[in-house]
Amino acid sequence: MSQEIHTPITAEEIGHEFEGHAPTANVADYAIEDWITLIVFWLMAGCVFLQFFTRYVLNDSYAWTEEIAINCLIGVVFLGSAMCVRMSRHIQVDVFYHYMPAGLARVLATFVDIVRIGFFAYGCYLMWRYVEIVADEQMVTIELPRNIVFYSVLAAFVLMLVRAVIVFIANMRRGYSVLERPEEFQSVEG
Repeated sequence: MSQEIHTPITAEEIGHEFEGHAPTANVADYAIEDWITLIVFWLMAGCVFLQFFTRYVLNDSYAWTEEIAINCLIGVVFLGSAMCVRMSRHIQVDVFYHYMPAGLARVLATFVDIVRIGFFAYGCYLMWRYVEIVADEQMVTIELPRNIVFYSVLAAFVLMLVRAVIVFIANMRRGYSVLERPEEFQSVEG
């Protein structure tokens, strides 16, 4: 076992490490679903804070805050999924692609893209059917139709489908996907 050798460094030298320029944010990197998800997230956070405040500070909880927060969480999850599809950030197993021939990896990655598109198309169909079935339901604690939530999930599935098709086309043009070359998709910032 080798011994680690640490070079002595002063506090001033450490402080100079933080003098670099902060990375600049590029608004063009964000799509419409990013902004909508951010708004819904902060709406959810506001409801959770209001629920906490009314329950523990005022000792008189607003019942509607929990239902609205739960419905906002549903929106955040599904719209966030659309973000993940656009950025190819869903959980995936790519270790097998390192051990198979490039041609087979390309075929399998294309198959995965097609299955993903089929899955989202089927999800759109199922959500459309579900929205038709529960179209007249009302929320429990506030007089709003529940189909607001279900239509947002349907919209998220449609967006996931559109993004999956865009990713598929980009993968075909590029000749590889994130499964085959994950290092090509690693950003400098993250």
